[in-house]
Amino acid sequence: MEFHVSLVGRRDLADEIYRQLREAIVDGPLQPGDPLPPTRELARRLSVSRTTVTVAYERLNGEGFVTSRVGAGTFVSGEVPHS
Repeated sequence: MEFHVSLVGRRDLADEIYRQLREAIVDGPLQPGDPLPPTRELARRLSVSRTTVTVAYERLNGEGFVTSRVGAGTFVSGEVPHS
């Protein structure tokens, strides 16, 4: 699944990545089981540090929107919390 994250003019990049991914999960394009891009790949595409993307992914994981499996990646949770 392809989705777009825009960081133009944003200050808190990790929060903006989190917000846009969460929105894509809650509102549609990302469905349960869909993979998210690896942190390195998304960081490269957005020209941000890998840590910035990792912070966003960890927040999504902590809130139950995604699950991560070592060696497999990060996926949209089967049971997405209500917003």
